[in-house]
Amino acid sequence: MPAPWRPASPNISPPRRLAWAWLALLALTLLWDAVGLDLPLMQHIGTAQGFALRGDILLEGVMHDGLRKAALLLYLVLWGWALAPDAWLPKRWPGLPLPRRERLAAVLLVAATLAAVNLVKYHSLTSCPWELEVFGGPARYVSHWTFGAADGGSGRCFPGGHASSALALLPLCLPWLTPPAGSRARSPQAGQRWLAGILLMGMVAGATQTVRGAHFPSHTLWTLVLCSGVALAGWRLAQPWLDRTEAGTRSKVREEPALPSHS
Repeated sequence: MPAPWRPASPNISPPRRLAWAWLALLALTLLWDAVGLDLPLMQHIGTAQGFALRGDILLEGVMHDGLRKAALLLYLVLWGWALAPDAWLPKRWPGLPLPRRERLAAVLLVAATLAAVNLVKYHSLTSCPWELEVFGGPARYVSHWTFGAADGGSGRCFPGGHASSALALLPLCLPWLTPPAGSRARSPQAGQRWLAGILLMGMVAGATQTVRGAHFPSHTLWTLVLCSGVALAGWRLAQPWLDRTEAGTRSKVREEPALPSHS
């Protein structure tokens, strides 16, 4: 008797799964922009006199200035981690003994995501919400999709730079979420924990700037789209270089002479 037919279970590779997740994020962000929720939401936070929490000691002093300084220190630590010889890394700390090329690739992609965000900001004509007329400033509201149209403010406020302090760290998840071909087995849970922590920090940083009147919610969403897109594309492009490292490591292990036995 023939066995009953069952649909084949989908076998989606980790890189493809991440690509689909990025496309879903892009669609969600485009939908947010299409519905036009930015300004109505900000009008619930600010008034014609501005934003009451703009100069809040906790939000400005700790969550903005403090987080920015902590991020700078973390970037310096990451470069030390990327360049350190393998022997210097404690073996008992999960994640630290990654191959040096993977560490270097991840940290270079952190720098690339930061550069991408700052490049877009530099050329952006979009001003911060607290500069808009509706909140007591000189600028009028102009969508960031209206390319080349100045709003009368200082501009350079899109996407969210503060959120990128955390979201630029997304490449650090990738050695576990989508390791190079032939690499040793790794627990994806480590990458998932990195991902959850980075997303939480990024959303907190973005929300901090939103309630202060510095950024629309879409600015944080587009920062996430940009940082994750650069991270995924860069990691994919680095695979041939990383795969050669893994192949060389396996070849070296096979060629090591066996120790003579003493009978």
